[in-house]
Amino acid sequence: MTTSELKNKILQLKKETNTVILAHTYQEPDIIDIADITGDSFFLSKKAAEIKAERVIMCGVRFMAESVKILSPETETLLPVPSATCPMAEQIAPERVRKFKEENPQAQVVAYINTTAALKAECDVCVTSSSAIKIVDKLNAPEILFIPDQHLGSYVKARLPHKNITLWDGYCPVHAQLTKEDVLQCKKDHPTAKFAVHPESPKEVVELADMVGATSEIIKYAKETPGEIIIGTERGVVDYLALHEENGERFIQLSPEKLCCEDMKKITLEDIYNCLLGKGGESIALPEDLRKKALVSINRMLELG
Repeated sequence: MTTSELKNKILQLKKETNTVILAHTYQEPDIIDIADITGDSFFLSKKAAEIKAERVIMCGVRFMAESVKILSPETETLLPVPSATCPMAEQIAPERVRKFKEENPQAQVVAYINTTAALKAECDVCVTSSSAIKIVDKLNAPEILFIPDQHLGSYVKARLPHKNITLWDGYCPVHAQLTKEDVLQCKKDHPTAKFAVHPESPKEVVELADMVGATSEIIKYAKETPGEIIIGTERGVVDYLALHEENGERFIQLSPEKLCCEDMKKITLEDIYNCLLGKGGESIALPEDLRKKALVSINRMLELG
């Protein structure tokens, strides 16, 4: 079966089975092409809740599928490749947070949305990379623990010096590979280009940026800013931008050999096809007490953000 034939089969099957396909921006272009909704992780979860779909296929990683299930417990949520996960989401054990809270009862724990449902259930509020500064600034607590990403946490801490923020040792294995030298070399090769970067990157990289923001914010900036733009996040963003603009060559991928999330790239059209046929994928299930506890931190994010 050709790629075109496979796409047509998928489009036909998703109508027949009343399935909505969600795709994170980091997915391959062929998957973006057959998706109903594309965006960052929490945007997809909110959209799934808004449309009240009976069945969704989440083309992303496990914590994203869990987020859909937390917000939409009645929706059958399928992850096409069960092994597709986010290493950062699983770096901190829920038990470690529980112990911290026992020892620091006045502290509030902030969880980046890129965390497991079990970890969200131990935290006070979730944040996205775009809402983190705003939400943390609103918290009235003598101490704030920001987990898991130390780089995003450092970015927030630098902009909120009046807050007592504790960081742990989590990080995104993809963005954390970037170095100052990577940026300087790319700027040398493209001397007139602006540089947009995700705050999951190390401080020395972020300090060289013209713009720092979440995936959706980088896309918006790149579309609205003329000339060459160096994109300092997972290469799926450049692929996405190239799909939506004729002059796609003006988007320069920083360190393409580093900025590729292998877990995000695990999902193929064949995996989605098999999912639709009921021959593959995993239906996400969460214990109801865990789901409700995790929902508390997400609802608080919606309230404060």
